[in-house]
Amino acid sequence: MRDFIRRLNTGELSYGFVPRWRRWFIISAVIVVVSLASLVVRPLNLGIEFRGGADFQAPVQVTDSTADDLGDAVEATGLPELDSTTVTTIGEGTVRVQTRTLTVDEVAQVRGAIAEEVGVSSEEVAYSLIGASWGEQITERALIALGVFLVLVAGVIWIYFRDWRMSVAAIVALLHDLIVTIGVYALVGFTVTPASVIAVLTILGYSLYDTVVVFDRVRENVASLREGRRTYSEAANAALNAVLVRSLNTTIIGVLPVVALLIAGALVLGQGPLQDLSLALFVGMVAGAYSSIFLATPVLALLKERDPAMVEHRERLAHRVRKEERRAERRTGGSGSPVAVLDRDEDTDTDTDDEDGAGTTPTTEPRAGTARATGAGASGRSQPKRVPRSERRRP
Repeated sequence: MRDFIRRLNTGELSYGFVPRWRRWFIISAVIVVVSLASLVVRPLNLGIEFRGGADFQAPVQVTDSTADDLGDAVEATGLPELDSTTVTTIGEGTVRVQTRTLTVDEVAQVRGAIAEEVGVSSEEVAYSLIGASWGEQITERALIALGVFLVLVAGVIWIYFRDWRMSVAAIVALLHDLIVTIGVYALVGFTVTPASVIAVLTILGYSLYDTVVVFDRVRENVASLREGRRTYSEAANAALNAVLVRSLNTTIIGVLPVVALLIAGALVLGQGPLQDLSLALFVGMVAGAYSSIFLATPVLALLKERDPAMVEHRERLAHRVRKEERRAERRTGGSGSPVAVLDRDEDTDTDTDDEDGAGTTPTTEPRAGTARATGAGASGRSQPKRVPRSERRRP
């Protein structure tokens, strides 16, 4: 495992996250569509804080059948539209009953039915009426908080990284996580409470943290991009592989206690704020880890590759590759075996080569009185021609 991590950090082992961006975008689009469709088919189960209603609390020794017994007692009153009554237990000595908005007479009937079921007087059953306007205020303020958060996040990332494309990629990832979390809430049917809203705003911070960690490594890799031989997408993919293990470890360590809270809230304590909070945290943290790896970085790479400077950089790299291929062909003579040729400054063909690789290569003829050495010990230099002794003039 240690060798695997080392190979990822050094770039010896790499997976093409960025080159496969179409695959990740299709998967993300399907997830988003399913989440939005779930909101239409099965709308959110809003809590009493958002839709308004009556809240009753009574002291009772909680048993396994307490919630069912109280639900049946409330329905036995014969009042209309009490099918959506919610009964939850608070600890081992209190029960909570939430209904739709009731009139004064209906409150008295429901209060008496609860008191009779738990064996206490009506005065011991506390109740409160929550208007729908209060829920509207909570919703409005939550949306305002979300908008302010997104604007501040975009501004801070722009200032820190000095690149608006990173801000756009981070916001895309955040919106993805938000839609997925809300969609899962609709599919599962958990009640949306103020605790759920707090959890949703919290998981946006987790998602942002993973994205910033990846972007910071991307900035390090592209600092000397013009002097290297990689494109922006290749450098971003290398950065993503380098921080992959760290992101996964951070997510796993953060998710484990949230899973414990979710199990305790859903299976042990039953419906309540702990269940609502833990579900939003769990879904948001997993979605945030996914979006920072498979969505934010590919979006950033696509936006950056459209920059004129990056387009010029890719053309420069392509031209360099073509030139090296032509050099290799000249050295092998087109037959695959090396031959001795006259050395010269090969960089002089930079101005003569065109973009398609077609160009004329100037040749150098040997000077009179010299010959080209092709022996094993020849270094490729022109050697002077020796005149035979028989042909030399005698004085």
